[in-house]
Amino acid sequence: QVNLVESGGGSVQAGGSLRLSCAAPGKEYSNYCMGWFRQTPGKEREGVASISTSGHTTAYSDSVEGRFTISQDDGKNTLWLQMDNLQPEDTAVYYCAASFPCRRLTSLQSRDYTHWGHGTQVTVSS
Repeated sequence: QVNLVESGGGSVQAGGSLRLSCAAPGKEYSNYCMGWFRQTPGKEREGVASISTSGHTTAYSDSVEGRFTISQDDGKNTLWLQMDNLQPEDTAVYYCAASFPCRRLTSLQSRDYTHWGHGTQVTVSS
């Protein structure tokens, strides 16, 4: 059973930073990759960032490129999303996701992921 648990959400002012964490499955599970998604009421879940199994390749949506950084520890126990220069449009529930097995090197498509966390709220005020 794979459980993903996000933490680190909260409220910040525009221009501020937050770092989200996700307790990940760890190296005992092989060939899986992970990503971060976000969703606001009435909208589809949006892929924000993705990282390959090795951690050497990352991908970002255009809306966060240059502001957000996805990373994972060597043991693959923790996935992070460093969010800098946050803007009100970044307000959303953020989800950690894992793909078992890894279907693509990286993916920002929700259909490519098999496991999801429960989400953590990020609110950015102007």
